[in-house]
Amino acid sequence: MISFDFNNQFAWRINILFAFFLLLAALLLYRFADLQIIEGAKDSRGDASLFENSEWRRAEIFLQDHSGETTPLAVNKDFFTVYVEPARIKNKEDVAKSLSEILQIPYEKVLERASKENDPYEMIAKKISDQAAGKIRALKLSGVGVQSEKGRYYPHGRMASHVSGFLGIRGKERVGQYGLEGFYDGALASDKVEKILLSLDPNIQFKIEELLVKAGDQWKADMGSVIVMEPKTGRILGMANFPDFDPNSYASVEDISVFNNLSISGQFELGSVFKPITMAIGLDNGAVTPKTTYEDQGFIAVDDRIIRNWDRKPHGKSNMTDVLKNSLNAGIVFVQQKIPKEVFSSYIKNFGFGDKLGVDLAGEVSGNISNLKDGKGRNVDFANISFGQGISVTPLQMLTAISAIGNDGLLARPRLVDKIFFTDGSVDEIKTEVKRSVISEKTSETLTKMMVEAMENHSKIRNVKYFIAGKTGTAEIPDRSENGYSEDMIHSVVGYAPAYNPRFAILVKIDRPQGVEFAAYSVIPVFYEIMNYLLTYYETPPDF
Repeated sequence: MISFDFNNQFAWRINILFAFFLLLAALLLYRFADLQIIEGAKDSRGDASLFENSEWRRAEIFLQDHSGETTPLAVNKDFFTVYVEPARIKNKEDVAKSLSEILQIPYEKVLERASKENDPYEMIAKKISDQAAGKIRALKLSGVGVQSEKGRYYPHGRMASHVSGFLGIRGKERVGQYGLEGFYDGALASDKVEKILLSLDPNIQFKIEELLVKAGDQWKADMGSVIVMEPKTGRILGMANFPDFDPNSYASVEDISVFNNLSISGQFELGSVFKPITMAIGLDNGAVTPKTTYEDQGFIAVDDRIIRNWDRKPHGKSNMTDVLKNSLNAGIVFVQQKIPKEVFSSYIKNFGFGDKLGVDLAGEVSGNISNLKDGKGRNVDFANISFGQGISVTPLQMLTAISAIGNDGLLARPRLVDKIFFTDGSVDEIKTEVKRSVISEKTSETLTKMMVEAMENHSKIRNVKYFIAGKTGTAEIPDRSENGYSEDMIHSVVGYAPAYNPRFAILVKIDRPQGVEFAAYSVIPVFYEIMNYLLTYYETPPDF
């Protein structure tokens, strides 16, 4: 008779079951650890997506042309990353050959990464095309993966890069940096905003960038800026700087100062383009009239300093229009000395210098008017400021101030956004904001006539059929180490047209041009080509 020990059989079965679950737990633990290692490798390399949320979105940015047709400046797009898991690849040579051919990457580079047996993850290429991603997926290669990630894309590359800025990374967060991306980061990241529409015209932007780069190359300049604005509204139609960058590959930029928008963050002593500001103050204050005369000796003494004309020549009896037309330093100091220093200082602040204008771009600076000392500065500092030395301004400040002269003395806040579209269907239209009146309408009209005469010869040479008001400047660049000025120059011109009902105001500036002495030969041709383009593009009737 066979005896049956129930207790022993039960214990044996329990042990078997316990061993089974123990083995299962070990396998699960191993798989979990393996996944953690792989994901950790992805994160530590910064090659895999840090953003797995397929619902990620950001409001898009659009340009618009004269007819109202829109063009994308910054949009959202699916990007693809190709990676390999070396341990899972069966035939490394075949995989390397296939990926090399599709991605146009050296075979040896792919093979090296695919052969790292101890490395659970190796990134092969990022931001590959949709077509390339499709081909790789179709091959179904063991150990090869294609990962999708939503990101920011700038269809026009370098165009308007200082306006757009870019979407960067701070820690593990995507953050708008510089330009519109930085200024409107909160709104763009909000689920309430669908898109924003700019005043920037892609046709104008392309034109000014083309001409600016051409001038920069021709004169071997270090940097430059062009801004196009509507004087009456402050709407910016174009803003270009060089050097520039491609926001799609901002991480490859070695010198991050390139990200700075020189139109709003660069501070420059722009020289004689500032003379209309001093003249505006003198006219508005009643210190001078266009017919006021003085005897120009080619220089003027200010305390223990001698300030000379740019050509170091006397011009004899000269009126105030002559001062602008011939760009006489002695003459503009003559005007400044007739204005109480406190009054002169107050006007300059009202024109927007020494303070941020409030343009909707990240990185705007205030400039430097500290030499005024609230009207208590030295006489020689006030004299220098009258012709644009000893005062640092941004190009946008300079253009905005000159635009106010053409806009009946009204200073409009410059802006780039026309409309903000919300996801609920509502639209916020940005209105023109007149910050203040800086001079009277009468002064505006009088000074405009004087500035037209100042540009008359340039306009006649180019057979222009419009009255154009403006002023050129050829300014010495400060040498801080020597507490003086270097031999390097900034060439600039600023103006508006049609002068008596202005639609456009333009500033052109290049720094350290080589082989050319005066702005009349370097930036004036660019200015007139842009102005002619604008007046034709907008079908503006000629003045004569």
